[in-house]
Amino acid sequence: MAIVADVHVRTGRRSELGLLAIAVAVAVLARGLVDYHAHILEPVEISVYAGAWIGVLALVHLALRRWAPFADPVLVPAVATLVGIGLAMIRRIDFAYAARGRDTNFGDVQTVWALIGVALMLLVILLLRDYRLLRRFTYTSGVLGLIALLLPLMPVIGTQINGARIWINVFGRSLQPGEFAKIAFVVFFAGYLVSNRDTLALAGPKVLGLRLPRVRDMGPLALVWVAAMLVQIYERDLGTSLLLFGIFVAMLYVATERISWVVIGMGAFAVGAVAAGTIFAHVGSRYTAWLHALDADVYRSGQSEQLVRGLFGMASGGLFGTGLGEGRPDLVPYAESDFIVASLGEELGLTGLMAILVLYVIIVQRAMRTAIGTRHGFGKLLATGLGFAIALQVFIVVGGVTRVIPLTGLTTPFLAYGGSSMLANFIIIGLLLRLSDQARRPEEVRA
Repeated sequence: MAIVADVHVRTGRRSELGLLAIAVAVAVLARGLVDYHAHILEPVEISVYAGAWIGVLALVHLALRRWAPFADPVLVPAVATLVGIGLAMIRRIDFAYAARGRDTNFGDVQTVWALIGVALMLLVILLLRDYRLLRRFTYTSGVLGLIALLLPLMPVIGTQINGARIWINVFGRSLQPGEFAKIAFVVFFAGYLVSNRDTLALAGPKVLGLRLPRVRDMGPLALVWVAAMLVQIYERDLGTSLLLFGIFVAMLYVATERISWVVIGMGAFAVGAVAAGTIFAHVGSRYTAWLHALDADVYRSGQSEQLVRGLFGMASGGLFGTGLGEGRPDLVPYAESDFIVASLGEELGLTGLMAILVLYVIIVQRAMRTAIGTRHGFGKLLATGLGFAIALQVFIVVGGVTRVIPLTGLTTPFLAYGGSSMLANFIIIGLLLRLSDQARRPEEVRA
Protein backbone atom coordinates (compact mmCIF):
# COMPACT_ATOMS: atom_id res chain seq x y z
CA MET A 1 0.00 0.00 0.00
CA ALA A 2 2.94 2.32 0.53
CA ILE A 3 3.89 1.97 -3.14
CA VAL A 4 0.38 2.97 -4.16
CA ALA A 5 0.62 6.10 -2.04
CA ASP A 6 4.02 7.04 -3.55
CA VAL A 7 2.76 7.05 -7.12
CA HIS A 8 -0.56 8.71 -6.19
CA VAL A 9 -2.71 6.14 -7.97
CA ARG A 10 -6.47 6.52 -7.60
CA THR A 11 -8.08 3.25 -6.58
CA GLY A 12 -11.71 4.38 -6.58
CA ARG A 13 -12.35 3.26 -3.02
CA ARG A 14 -13.55 6.73 -1.92
CA SER A 15 -16.07 6.78 -4.74
CA GLU A 16 -17.18 3.31 -3.69
CA LEU A 17 -17.75 4.53 -0.14
CA GLY A 18 -20.12 7.26 -1.34
CA LEU A 19 -22.02 4.84 -3.56
CA LEU A 20 -22.31 2.36 -0.69
CA ALA A 21 -23.95 5.08 1.41
CA ILE A 22 -26.58 5.48 -1.31
CA ALA A 23 -27.10 1.70 -1.42
CA VAL A 24 -27.69 1.64 2.35
CA ALA A 25 -30.16 4.52 2.07
CA VAL A 26 -32.14 2.70 -0.65
CA ALA A 27 -32.19 -0.59 1.30
CA VAL A 28 -33.28 1.05 4.57
CA LEU A 29 -35.89 3.25 2.86
CA ALA A 30 -37.39 0.23 1.08
CA ARG A 31 -37.55 -1.75 4.33
CA GLY A 32 -39.04 1.25 6.13
CA LEU A 33 -41.80 1.67 3.52
CA VAL A 34 -42.69 -2.02 3.72
CA ASP A 35 -42.89 -1.94 7.53
CA TYR A 36 -44.79 1.36 7.53
CA HIS A 37 -47.54 0.06 5.24
CA ALA A 38 -47.69 -3.14 7.31
CA HIS A 39 -48.18 -0.92 10.41
CA ILE A 40 -45.20 -2.42 12.25
CA LEU A 41 -42.57 0.27 11.72
CA GLU A 42 -40.38 0.55 14.81
CA PRO A 43 -37.55 3.14 15.00
CA VAL A 44 -35.33 0.82 17.01
CA GLU A 45 -35.77 -2.11 14.63
CA ILE A 46 -35.13 -0.03 11.51
CA SER A 47 -32.07 1.51 13.19
CA VAL A 48 -30.66 -1.96 13.92
CA TYR A 49 -31.34 -2.93 10.30
CA ALA A 50 -29.50 0.16 9.06
CA GLY A 51 -26.61 -0.56 11.41
CA ALA A 52 -26.35 -4.12 10.12
CA TRP A 53 -26.21 -2.89 6.53
CA ILE A 54 -23.53 -0.34 7.42
CA GLY A 55 -21.50 -2.97 9.26
CA VAL A 56 -21.59 -5.55 6.45
CA LEU A 57 -20.79 -3.08 3.69
CA ALA A 58 -18.04 -1.46 5.78
CA LEU A 59 -16.47 -4.90 6.19
CA VAL A 60 -16.64 -5.48 2.42
CA HIS A 61 -15.18 -2.03 1.75
CA LEU A 62 -12.27 -2.59 4.15
CA ALA A 63 -11.63 -6.06 2.72
CA LEU A 64 -11.39 -4.61 -0.77
CA ARG A 65 -9.03 -1.90 0.43
CA ARG A 66 -6.80 -4.60 1.89
CA TRP A 67 -6.93 -7.42 -0.68
CA ALA A 68 -8.20 -5.84 -3.93
CA PRO A 69 -7.56 -2.08 -3.75
CA PHE A 70 -7.99 -1.54 -7.50
CA ALA A 71 -11.23 -3.53 -7.83
CA ASP A 72 -14.09 -1.86 -9.66
CA PRO A 73 -15.72 0.64 -7.24
CA VAL A 74 -19.21 0.39 -8.78
CA LEU A 75 -19.89 -3.36 -8.67
CA VAL A 76 -20.51 -3.80 -4.94
CA PRO A 77 -22.78 -0.73 -4.55
CA ALA A 78 -24.92 -1.81 -7.53
CA VAL A 79 -25.25 -5.35 -6.16
CA ALA A 80 -25.98 -4.07 -2.64
CA THR A 81 -28.79 -1.89 -3.97
CA LEU A 82 -30.38 -4.83 -5.77
CA VAL A 83 -30.08 -7.06 -2.69
CA GLY A 84 -31.63 -4.36 -0.49
CA ILE A 85 -34.60 -3.93 -2.82
CA GLY A 86 -35.01 -7.70 -3.09
CA LEU A 87 -34.97 -8.25 0.68
CA ALA A 88 -37.57 -5.53 1.19
CA MET A 89 -39.84 -6.94 -1.53
CA ILE A 90 -39.61 -10.50 -0.22
CA ARG A 91 -40.44 -9.25 3.30
CA ARG A 92 -43.41 -7.40 1.86
CA ILE A 93 -44.60 -10.63 0.17
CA ASP A 94 -44.29 -12.42 3.53
CA PHE A 95 -46.71 -9.86 4.98
CA ALA A 96 -49.09 -10.31 2.05
CA TYR A 97 -49.10 -14.09 2.53
CA ALA A 98 -49.66 -13.65 6.28
CA ALA A 99 -52.75 -11.55 5.58
CA ARG A 100 -54.18 -14.54 3.72
CA GLY A 101 -53.35 -16.97 6.53
CA ARG A 102 -50.13 -18.35 5.08
CA ASP A 103 -47.16 -18.11 7.44
CA THR A 104 -43.81 -17.73 5.60
CA ASN A 105 -40.38 -16.41 6.52
CA PHE A 106 -38.83 -16.02 3.06
CA GLY A 107 -37.38 -12.64 4.01
CA ASP A 108 -35.41 -13.93 7.00
CA VAL A 109 -34.11 -16.95 5.07
CA GLN A 110 -33.06 -14.76 2.14
CA THR A 111 -31.18 -12.46 4.52
CA VAL A 112 -29.14 -15.44 5.72
CA TRP A 113 -28.42 -16.48 2.11
CA ALA A 114 -27.29 -12.94 1.31
CA LEU A 115 -24.87 -12.92 4.25
CA ILE A 116 -23.44 -16.29 3.19
CA GLY A 117 -23.14 -14.93 -0.35
CA VAL A 118 -21.14 -11.93 0.88
CA ALA A 119 -18.86 -14.30 2.81
CA LEU A 120 -18.29 -16.40 -0.33
CA MET A 121 -17.52 -13.26 -2.35
CA LEU A 122 -14.90 -12.20 0.19
CA LEU A 123 -13.50 -15.74 0.27
CA VAL A 124 -13.02 -15.67 -3.50
CA ILE A 125 -11.16 -12.36 -3.24
CA LEU A 126 -9.00 -13.62 -0.38
CA LEU A 127 -8.06 -17.03 -1.81
CA LEU A 128 -7.85 -16.22 -5.53
CA ARG A 129 -4.98 -13.74 -5.72
CA ASP A 130 -4.45 -14.31 -9.48
CA TYR A 131 -7.37 -15.26 -11.73
CA ARG A 132 -4.95 -16.86 -14.22
CA LEU A 133 -4.65 -19.83 -11.86
CA LEU A 134 -8.16 -20.85 -12.97
CA ARG A 135 -6.84 -21.67 -16.43
CA ARG A 136 -5.06 -24.68 -14.98
CA PHE A 137 -8.47 -26.13 -14.16
CA THR A 138 -10.01 -25.69 -17.61
CA TYR A 139 -11.05 -29.29 -18.19
CA THR A 140 -11.67 -29.93 -14.51
CA SER A 141 -14.20 -27.10 -14.57
CA GLY A 142 -15.89 -28.64 -17.60
CA VAL A 143 -16.24 -31.98 -15.84
CA LEU A 144 -17.54 -30.34 -12.67
CA GLY A 145 -20.09 -28.39 -14.72
CA LEU A 146 -21.38 -31.57 -16.36
CA ILE A 147 -21.62 -33.33 -13.00
CA ALA A 148 -23.57 -30.40 -11.58
CA LEU A 149 -26.03 -30.54 -14.49
CA LEU A 150 -26.51 -34.29 -14.09
CA LEU A 151 -27.03 -34.30 -10.32
CA PRO A 152 -30.79 -33.51 -10.49
CA LEU A 153 -31.28 -36.66 -12.58
CA MET A 154 -29.87 -38.86 -9.83
CA PRO A 155 -32.63 -41.05 -8.32
CA VAL A 156 -31.92 -40.36 -4.64
CA ILE A 157 -31.03 -36.69 -4.42
CA GLY A 158 -32.75 -35.36 -7.54
CA THR A 159 -36.07 -33.58 -6.98
CA GLN A 160 -38.74 -32.34 -9.38
CA ILE A 161 -40.42 -29.06 -8.45
CA ASN A 162 -43.04 -27.26 -10.56
CA GLY A 163 -42.48 -29.66 -13.44
CA ALA A 164 -38.70 -29.06 -13.69
CA ARG A 165 -36.12 -31.54 -12.45
CA ILE A 166 -33.35 -29.06 -11.65
CA TRP A 167 -33.09 -29.46 -7.88
CA ILE A 168 -31.25 -31.69 -5.43
CA ASN A 169 -31.84 -32.22 -1.71
CA VAL A 170 -28.89 -31.31 0.53
CA PHE A 171 -29.39 -31.60 4.29
CA GLY A 172 -33.12 -31.10 3.93
CA ARG A 173 -32.85 -28.02 1.70
CA SER A 174 -33.24 -27.69 -2.05
CA LEU A 175 -30.22 -26.66 -4.09
CA GLN A 176 -30.09 -25.80 -7.79
CA PRO A 177 -26.68 -27.03 -9.05
CA GLY A 178 -27.23 -25.47 -12.48
CA GLU A 179 -26.54 -22.05 -10.93
CA PHE A 180 -23.02 -23.18 -10.04
CA ALA A 181 -22.59 -25.11 -13.28
CA LYS A 182 -22.75 -21.88 -15.25
CA ILE A 183 -19.64 -20.60 -13.42
CA ALA A 184 -17.74 -23.83 -14.05
CA PHE A 185 -18.68 -23.75 -17.74
CA VAL A 186 -17.59 -20.12 -18.12
CA VAL A 187 -14.14 -21.07 -16.78
CA PHE A 188 -14.05 -24.08 -19.13
CA PHE A 189 -15.17 -22.08 -22.17
CA ALA A 190 -12.63 -19.33 -21.45
CA GLY A 191 -9.75 -21.81 -21.10
CA TYR A 192 -10.72 -23.82 -24.18
CA LEU A 193 -11.38 -20.85 -26.46
CA VAL A 194 -8.22 -18.95 -25.57
CA SER A 195 -6.20 -22.04 -26.57
CA ASN A 196 -8.07 -22.67 -29.83
CA ARG A 197 -9.15 -19.21 -30.95
CA ASP A 198 -6.81 -19.06 -33.98
CA THR A 199 -8.14 -22.30 -35.44
CA LEU A 200 -11.74 -21.32 -34.79
CA ALA A 201 -11.28 -17.78 -36.15
CA LEU A 202 -9.16 -18.24 -39.27
CA ALA A 203 -9.92 -21.67 -40.73
CA GLY A 204 -12.91 -22.42 -42.93
CA PRO A 205 -14.41 -21.55 -46.33
CA LYS A 206 -15.92 -18.19 -47.20
CA VAL A 207 -19.48 -18.24 -48.58
CA LEU A 208 -21.30 -15.05 -49.64
CA GLY A 209 -18.92 -12.95 -47.58
CA LEU A 210 -19.49 -15.05 -44.45
CA ARG A 211 -16.59 -17.22 -43.30
CA LEU A 212 -18.02 -20.55 -42.20
CA PRO A 213 -16.23 -22.86 -39.75
CA ARG A 214 -14.80 -26.20 -40.80
CA VAL A 215 -16.89 -29.25 -39.97
CA ARG A 216 -14.23 -30.63 -37.66
CA ASP A 217 -14.16 -27.36 -35.72
CA MET A 218 -17.89 -27.68 -35.04
CA GLY A 219 -17.27 -30.31 -32.36
CA PRO A 220 -17.34 -28.01 -29.29
CA LEU A 221 -20.45 -26.21 -30.55
CA ALA A 222 -22.17 -29.52 -31.25
CA LEU A 223 -21.34 -30.91 -27.80
CA VAL A 224 -22.68 -27.85 -25.99
CA TRP A 225 -25.79 -27.90 -28.23
CA VAL A 226 -26.45 -31.55 -27.38
CA ALA A 227 -25.98 -30.83 -23.66
CA ALA A 228 -28.40 -27.87 -23.88
CA MET A 229 -31.03 -29.98 -25.64
CA LEU A 230 -30.70 -32.81 -23.11
CA VAL A 231 -31.16 -30.35 -20.24
CA GLN A 232 -34.28 -28.97 -21.89
CA ILE A 233 -35.79 -32.41 -22.58
CA TYR A 234 -34.88 -34.49 -19.53
CA GLU A 235 -34.71 -31.82 -16.84
CA ARG A 236 -37.54 -29.78 -18.40
CA ASP A 237 -35.51 -26.63 -17.95
CA LEU A 238 -35.56 -24.29 -20.93
CA GLY A 239 -33.94 -21.49 -18.92
CA THR A 240 -30.68 -23.25 -18.02
CA SER A 241 -30.53 -24.74 -21.51
CA LEU A 242 -30.76 -21.32 -23.17
CA LEU A 243 -28.43 -19.73 -20.60
CA LEU A 244 -25.55 -22.18 -21.04
CA PHE A 245 -25.80 -22.28 -24.82
CA GLY A 246 -26.09 -18.49 -25.05
CA ILE A 247 -23.02 -17.98 -22.86
CA PHE A 248 -20.98 -20.34 -25.04
CA VAL A 249 -22.03 -18.69 -28.32
CA ALA A 250 -21.33 -15.20 -26.92
CA MET A 251 -17.87 -16.20 -25.71
CA LEU A 252 -17.20 -17.97 -29.01
CA TYR A 253 -18.00 -14.76 -30.87
CA VAL A 254 -15.78 -12.67 -28.60
CA ALA A 255 -12.91 -15.14 -29.05
CA THR A 256 -13.17 -15.39 -32.85
CA GLU A 257 -14.98 -12.17 -33.90
CA ARG A 258 -16.86 -14.29 -36.44
CA ILE A 259 -20.58 -13.59 -36.81
CA SER A 260 -20.99 -16.97 -38.51
CA TRP A 261 -20.67 -18.73 -35.13
CA VAL A 262 -23.57 -16.67 -33.77
CA VAL A 263 -25.75 -17.35 -36.82
CA ILE A 264 -25.04 -21.08 -36.75
CA GLY A 265 -25.41 -21.31 -32.97
CA MET A 266 -28.70 -19.46 -32.70
CA GLY A 267 -30.06 -21.29 -35.72
CA ALA A 268 -29.12 -24.66 -34.23
CA PHE A 269 -30.75 -23.81 -30.90
CA ALA A 270 -33.94 -22.60 -32.59
CA VAL A 271 -34.18 -25.80 -34.66
CA GLY A 272 -33.54 -27.95 -31.58
CA ALA A 273 -36.08 -26.07 -29.46
CA VAL A 274 -38.79 -26.36 -32.13
CA ALA A 275 -38.05 -30.05 -32.61
CA ALA A 276 -38.16 -30.70 -28.85
CA GLY A 277 -41.45 -28.81 -28.55
CA THR A 278 -42.94 -30.88 -31.36
CA ILE A 279 -41.71 -34.30 -30.21
CA PHE A 280 -41.99 -34.01 -26.41
CA ALA A 281 -45.35 -33.04 -24.93
CA HIS A 282 -43.97 -31.50 -21.72
CA VAL A 283 -41.73 -29.18 -23.74
CA GLY A 284 -44.59 -28.33 -26.09
CA SER A 285 -46.83 -27.34 -23.19
CA ARG A 286 -44.35 -24.60 -22.23
CA TYR A 287 -44.57 -23.14 -25.72
CA THR A 288 -48.37 -23.45 -25.73
CA ALA A 289 -48.60 -21.48 -22.49
CA TRP A 290 -46.38 -18.82 -24.03
CA LEU A 291 -48.04 -18.49 -27.43
CA HIS A 292 -51.65 -18.89 -26.24
CA ALA A 293 -51.46 -17.53 -22.69
CA LEU A 294 -54.72 -15.57 -22.92
CA ASP A 295 -56.76 -18.36 -24.49
CA ALA A 296 -59.54 -19.41 -22.13
CA ASP A 297 -58.83 -23.14 -22.40
CA VAL A 298 -55.10 -22.72 -21.79
CA TYR A 299 -55.72 -20.44 -18.79
CA ARG A 300 -58.36 -22.70 -17.22
CA SER A 301 -56.05 -25.70 -17.57
CA GLY A 302 -53.52 -23.89 -15.36
CA GLN A 303 -50.78 -23.78 -17.98
CA SER A 304 -50.70 -19.98 -18.25
CA GLU A 305 -52.43 -18.90 -15.03
CA GLN A 306 -49.24 -17.73 -13.32
CA LEU A 307 -48.06 -15.84 -16.40
CA VAL A 308 -51.39 -14.09 -16.95
CA ARG A 309 -51.70 -13.07 -13.31
CA GLY A 310 -48.20 -11.62 -13.45
CA LEU A 311 -49.06 -9.63 -16.57
CA PHE A 312 -52.20 -8.22 -14.98
CA GLY A 313 -50.25 -7.37 -11.83
CA MET A 314 -47.69 -5.34 -13.78
CA ALA A 315 -50.47 -3.69 -15.76
CA SER A 316 -52.16 -2.56 -12.53
CA GLY A 317 -48.90 -0.95 -11.45
CA GLY A 318 -48.86 1.40 -14.40
CA LEU A 319 -46.08 3.94 -14.76
CA PHE A 320 -45.31 4.68 -11.10
CA GLY A 321 -46.73 1.64 -9.29
CA THR A 322 -49.18 1.21 -6.46
CA GLY A 323 -46.47 1.97 -3.90
CA LEU A 324 -44.15 -0.38 -2.03
CA GLY A 325 -46.37 -2.32 0.34
CA GLU A 326 -49.69 -1.31 -1.23
CA GLY A 327 -50.16 -3.82 -4.04
CA ARG A 328 -51.39 -7.42 -4.19
CA PRO A 329 -48.36 -9.49 -5.21
CA ASP A 330 -49.73 -12.46 -3.28
CA LEU A 331 -52.24 -13.05 -6.07
CA VAL A 332 -49.41 -14.29 -8.30
CA PRO A 333 -48.02 -17.78 -7.51
CA TYR A 334 -44.36 -17.78 -6.48
CA ALA A 335 -44.31 -14.00 -6.30
CA GLU A 336 -41.17 -14.10 -4.13
CA SER A 337 -39.09 -16.15 -6.57
CA ASP A 338 -40.00 -16.77 -10.22
CA PHE A 339 -42.27 -13.72 -10.43
CA ILE A 340 -40.58 -11.15 -8.22
CA VAL A 341 -40.16 -8.98 -11.33
CA ALA A 342 -43.96 -8.88 -11.66
CA SER A 343 -44.27 -8.05 -7.95
CA LEU A 344 -41.83 -5.16 -8.29
CA GLY A 345 -43.50 -4.01 -11.49
CA GLU A 346 -46.83 -3.79 -9.69
CA GLU A 347 -45.61 -1.85 -6.65
CA LEU A 348 -42.81 0.23 -8.21
CA GLY A 349 -44.33 0.59 -11.66
CA LEU A 350 -42.55 0.71 -14.99
CA THR A 351 -40.32 3.53 -13.71
CA GLY A 352 -39.06 1.51 -10.76
CA LEU A 353 -38.60 -1.61 -12.87
CA MET A 354 -36.55 0.33 -15.42
CA ALA A 355 -34.36 1.70 -12.62
CA ILE A 356 -33.71 -1.86 -11.45
CA LEU A 357 -32.84 -2.95 -14.98
CA VAL A 358 -30.40 -0.02 -15.23
CA LEU A 359 -28.57 -1.43 -12.20
CA TYR A 360 -28.14 -4.71 -14.08
CA VAL A 361 -26.91 -2.81 -17.12
CA ILE A 362 -24.33 -1.10 -14.91
CA ILE A 363 -23.09 -4.43 -13.54
CA VAL A 364 -22.79 -5.93 -17.04
CA GLN A 365 -21.14 -2.77 -18.38
CA ARG A 366 -18.51 -2.88 -15.62
CA ALA A 367 -17.86 -6.55 -16.42
CA MET A 368 -17.32 -5.71 -20.11
CA ARG A 369 -15.14 -2.76 -19.17
CA THR A 370 -13.06 -5.12 -17.07
CA ALA A 371 -12.78 -7.47 -20.06
CA ILE A 372 -11.52 -4.63 -22.25
CA GLY A 373 -8.94 -3.56 -19.66
CA THR A 374 -7.62 -7.07 -18.98
CA ARG A 375 -4.35 -7.78 -20.76
CA HIS A 376 -4.58 -11.58 -20.61
CA GLY A 377 -6.72 -13.41 -23.19
CA PHE A 378 -8.11 -15.83 -20.64
CA GLY A 379 -9.14 -12.95 -18.40
CA LYS A 380 -10.91 -11.16 -21.25
CA LEU A 381 -13.01 -14.21 -22.04
CA LEU A 382 -13.65 -14.97 -18.36
CA ALA A 383 -14.91 -11.44 -17.60
CA THR A 384 -17.02 -11.46 -20.76
CA GLY A 385 -18.56 -14.82 -19.91
CA LEU A 386 -19.37 -13.84 -16.32
CA GLY A 387 -20.91 -10.53 -17.38
CA PHE A 388 -22.91 -12.15 -20.15
CA ALA A 389 -24.14 -14.83 -17.72
CA ILE A 390 -25.80 -12.14 -15.61
CA ALA A 391 -27.10 -10.25 -18.64
CA LEU A 392 -28.61 -13.30 -20.31
CA GLN A 393 -30.15 -14.59 -17.07
CA VAL A 394 -31.88 -11.26 -16.48
CA PHE A 395 -33.11 -11.23 -20.08
CA ILE A 396 -34.46 -14.79 -19.79
CA VAL A 397 -36.30 -14.04 -16.54
CA VAL A 398 -37.72 -10.64 -17.54
CA GLY A 399 -38.46 -11.92 -21.04
CA GLY A 400 -40.40 -14.84 -19.61
CA VAL A 401 -42.42 -12.75 -17.17
CA THR A 402 -43.28 -10.18 -19.87
CA ARG A 403 -44.06 -12.95 -22.42
CA VAL A 404 -41.26 -12.04 -24.82
CA ILE A 405 -39.97 -15.63 -24.60
CA PRO A 406 -41.37 -18.80 -22.96
CA LEU A 407 -41.46 -18.78 -19.18
CA THR A 408 -38.50 -20.48 -17.50
CA GLY A 409 -37.49 -21.53 -14.00
CA LEU A 410 -34.52 -19.18 -13.59
CA THR A 411 -34.42 -16.61 -10.80
CA THR A 412 -33.60 -12.91 -11.04
CA PRO A 413 -30.02 -12.40 -9.76
CA PHE A 414 -29.79 -10.78 -6.30
CA LEU A 415 -33.54 -10.00 -6.22
CA ALA A 416 -35.50 -13.25 -6.18
CA TYR A 417 -35.80 -15.68 -3.30
CA GLY A 418 -33.38 -18.57 -3.67
CA GLY A 419 -30.14 -19.56 -2.01
CA SER A 420 -28.49 -21.20 -5.03
CA SER A 421 -28.88 -18.12 -7.19
CA MET A 422 -27.73 -15.77 -4.44
CA LEU A 423 -24.58 -17.75 -3.66
CA ALA A 424 -23.61 -18.39 -7.29
CA ASN A 425 -24.05 -14.77 -8.34
CA PHE A 426 -22.05 -13.47 -5.37
CA ILE A 427 -19.25 -15.82 -6.46
CA ILE A 428 -19.47 -14.23 -9.92
CA ILE A 429 -19.14 -10.78 -8.38
CA GLY A 430 -16.12 -11.96 -6.38
CA LEU A 431 -14.46 -13.17 -9.58
CA LEU A 432 -15.24 -9.90 -11.36
CA LEU A 433 -13.78 -7.92 -8.48
CA ARG A 434 -10.56 -9.93 -8.66
CA LEU A 435 -10.43 -9.57 -12.44
CA SER A 436 -11.03 -5.81 -12.26
CA ASP A 437 -8.40 -5.42 -9.53
CA GLN A 438 -5.73 -6.94 -11.77
CA ALA A 439 -7.03 -5.15 -14.88
CA ARG A 440 -7.01 -1.69 -13.25
CA ARG A 441 -3.75 -2.11 -11.39
CA PRO A 442 -1.09 0.17 -12.94
CA GLU A 443 2.18 -1.35 -14.12
CA GLU A 444 4.23 0.51 -11.53
CA VAL A 445 2.39 -1.11 -8.62
CA ARG A 446 2.16 -4.66 -10.01
CA ALA A 447 3.81 -7.36 -7.96
